[in-house]
Amino acid sequence: MKSRRKFITLVGAAAVGWPRSGQAQQSTRTPRVAVLVSGEEADLDLQARLSGLRQGLERLGWKDGRNIQVDVRFAEGRPDRFQSLAKQLIALQPNLIVAQTPPVVAAVRRETREIPMVFVDVSDPIGPGFIESVARPGGNITGMLSFEPGVIGKWLAMLKEIAPQLSRVMMLGNSKTTAFDYFQRAAEAAAPTFGIEILPHQVTTAADLESAIDAFAPAGAGSLMILPDTAILVHREVVIASAARRRLPAVYPFSHFVRAGGLMSYSHEPVHQFRLAASSIDRILRGSKPGDIPAQAATKFQMVLNLKTANALGLAVPPGILVAADEVIE
Repeated sequence: MKSRRKFITLVGAAAVGWPRSGQAQQSTRTPRVAVLVSGEEADLDLQARLSGLRQGLERLGWKDGRNIQVDVRFAEGRPDRFQSLAKQLIALQPNLIVAQTPPVVAAVRRETREIPMVFVDVSDPIGPGFIESVARPGGNITGMLSFEPGVIGKWLAMLKEIAPQLSRVMMLGNSKTTAFDYFQRAAEAAAPTFGIEILPHQVTTAADLESAIDAFAPAGAGSLMILPDTAILVHREVVIASAARRRLPAVYPFSHFVRAGGLMSYSHEPVHQFRLAASSIDRILRGSKPGDIPAQAATKFQMVLNLKTANALGLAVPPGILVAADEVIE
């Protein structure tokens, strides 16, 4: 009897030390981060943002292909692909998902409320219910805030300064790919300060952009305000060319519009924001709950001016804008 009790004791002690197969796999598995972005794989600016994300992870000790695996999917500017790509990435059973832009976050959220998520390029995460508050997001989501409402006032001030006769601004975006209502409310609240009428207009295709701008221009004293929107980003050459043809001043949400021939931009530095997102990813991979990690507002902004475009539009650039510009393209 003693020997039997001794045998059972030994087996029990050994069993305590045996890891369950699932636990063993979890402890040895390389952490996997899935990334779903709305733009095109060939977009060099988007590739620069993804490089910034990897650089941020490396600074925190995570090297893609060594102790972490990063899987990226590109929606190629097609909202109809968001849901299927979200399903694909979730099937990989990642430890965490990085989602770029509000509709991508919404698509991933429809598939899971459990896998941690870090958003980027999202201006209003509270309105659609992604998070409860900036300080304490709650749930499985946190991330990086792109544009706070005050940026609209900055855009309008820039337009009014470079084109003092301005009285009408057409705001271009698509509610399916950006927080259109969020920006519209901010624009309509700020517009009276500058004596400007806001004309919100939703566009989806390149043809929509051209026809909207062509219809708007003849009334005169007009300008364009372009929202941070994947639908427009994919067709940025069209809006830049249309603005030039109709001789309309325009303010853009990212500097690559200006480097492609647009007039001016004021925005957070997107590569820097992707790099900062790595800190939230690191905390989650090390055990923090995303709902306990405050969403971070953008901290680095830049103004870019294309002086060649200003001259082509016949605009006299005020000294204040020249001094404030972080980069002047000549």
